[in-house]
Amino acid sequence: MAVESSAVSASAAVCDNGRIISENYINAGLTHSQTLMPMIKNCMDTAGVTLSDIDLVAVAHGPGSFTGIRIGIAAVKGIAFGGKECCGVSTLEAMAYNLKGTDCVALCAMDARCSQVYMAMFDCGDDVVRLCEDKAVMIAEIPEMIKNLKKDVIILGDGAELCYNYLKTVCDNIRLAPVLSRYQRASSVALAAECGAGERVSADKLTPVYLRVPQAERELKKRRTE
Repeated sequence: MAVESSAVSASAAVCDNGRIISENYINAGLTHSQTLMPMIKNCMDTAGVTLSDIDLVAVAHGPGSFTGIRIGIAAVKGIAFGGKECCGVSTLEAMAYNLKGTDCVALCAMDARCSQVYMAMFDCGDDVVRLCEDKAVMIAEIPEMIKNLKKDVIILGDGAELCYNYLKTVCDNIRLAPVLSRYQRASSVALAAECGAGERVSADKLTPVYLRVPQAERELKKRRTE
């Protein structure tokens, strides 16, 4: 089973050896605290499975929305509390699995505000191979990062259009991922975990990965400095 709540949309999926058995996806503007647990239950009911049938619970553990990540991790910790194994997967790496089997470089990007994105790049084909670490960068830095790539670059994630609108004016080898494969999905988190992404840990050791200090902490530090 996998959970994705790192951005505006949320999803849950039950998968087995790369096969999606059931997946629920919602992007209705409701808070994940309202929608995630009911989605998980509905997903399991639809798949005809119970917790005893689940051997691994995966979650996109960041980067992304601080609140969304915490809600997803809290849900997974609750599900796995009885001794289930957990797996925290990079949100960006999971997205690259949307393009597994496509001969391209996946540029996975999430809007980090202030002309920044959380991003990472992956060589996609029969396998997904990481080309750089997850990082927060200015969009204006990306052309230098992709200029020597030999394959077409496909941009995906909730920051894809933001990046594309800038990059299309300075780069020739880029395009947007189709809408159906552009955004974060729990099924891709599950596939990434099955393929060895992330670390398998007990529920108490599952932690978020933010990349940046939360805004509240940044503002507090600024006030103290002033």
